[in-house]
Amino acid sequence: MIARRPLRGISLRAVAPNAVTALALCMGLSGVRFAIGGEWDRALGAIIVAGVLDGLDGRIARLLKGESRFGAELDSLSDVIAFGVSPAIILYLWSLQALPKFGWIFALAHAVCCALRLARFNAQIDAVEQPHKSAGFLTGVPAPAGAGLALLPVYIWLWSGEATLREPWLVAPWAALVAFLMISNVATYSWSSLRLRRGIRLEAIAGVALLGGALVSDPWITLTVITIVYAGLIPFSIRSYARVRRQRQAAGPAPTRPAAEPSGPPA
Repeated sequence: MIARRPLRGISLRAVAPNAVTALALCMGLSGVRFAIGGEWDRALGAIIVAGVLDGLDGRIARLLKGESRFGAELDSLSDVIAFGVSPAIILYLWSLQALPKFGWIFALAHAVCCALRLARFNAQIDAVEQPHKSAGFLTGVPAPAGAGLALLPVYIWLWSGEATLREPWLVAPWAALVAFLMISNVATYSWSSLRLRRGIRLEAIAGVALLGGALVSDPWITLTVITIVYAGLIPFSIRSYARVRRQRQAAGPAPTRPAAEPSGPPA
């Protein structure tokens, strides 16, 4: 009887989500290409598309039951390029290159902190004890949100034309703050921590539809508002997690559960 050879490579059901991840990587690199040509709106548009694709690949993998360690690793590599390297180069070409010697350091800080965040995320995939995740929170600002926060001055500049926003003395500290938030232990909201009451679900659907219309009609003002709202929610997420932690401490230690299979969630 001839023994079957073990299957190699990735399964067919994992091809679609990994292809979406690879496309997100390509969009991130395309943002650099547009930035080199001074096409700032297209550069930011490419990063935004990469963010949308990054949000879809994990859900497609779960839908097709195509989660794999390969997909999780590819997702992290794609995130480093699309949300770490590309925004750093865009910020440098747009503003930070006017800061002699030190401008590149601030650009590097964003890319390095994004890579460190994703390395920490991968190292904790199999960890049993993850207080933030078990409570429905993320540790630090995720990579896509970090890219969106870092590019906030560019959003405002695109619709306002205010030249001061390109000054490196303003962009450099902002980039440093966002880089710190990505590697910090600050608890931030994740989709699983948000709960809608039954009575407002239709209103929420209508709000999402209106938000989509606003993005199409005036993307830069809309993205400015979304980014500012997200940044404003960080103190509330810290307070919410502190309340959850106090409740857990009052209730006593909870039984540990085994870690789930990696599927490339937001990092």
